[in-house]
Amino acid sequence: MSLFVVQHKHPAETCPAGHPEMGPMLVKHLSPANAESFGVKVLADAVLDGKHTFNLTLEADSEDKVKAFMAPFYQAGSVEIWPASSCERVVDRGEC
Repeated sequence: MSLFVVQHKHPAETCPAGHPEMGPMLVKHLSPANAESFGVKVLADAVLDGKHTFNLTLEADSEDKVKAFMAPFYQAGSVEIWPASSCERVVDRGEC
């Protein structure tokens, strides 16, 4: 499994968190069982308060699986996906 860092941003005017249907749907989408159905494991998630920016650390076999999992977020704003490594792995290989 590879490590990925994902960042989603959306405008304040279209924030899905306060939407009565979209907010709960996104929480359900991030559940371990649902993520697993996409071949993804959510290791961590954090929203930057007041910034409308959502960060995820995911494990998946491929970036394509991450893109498929993130599909609902593309509807609300931008999604950036970066391949990543743990600090230990970077030190083992001797470079970032």
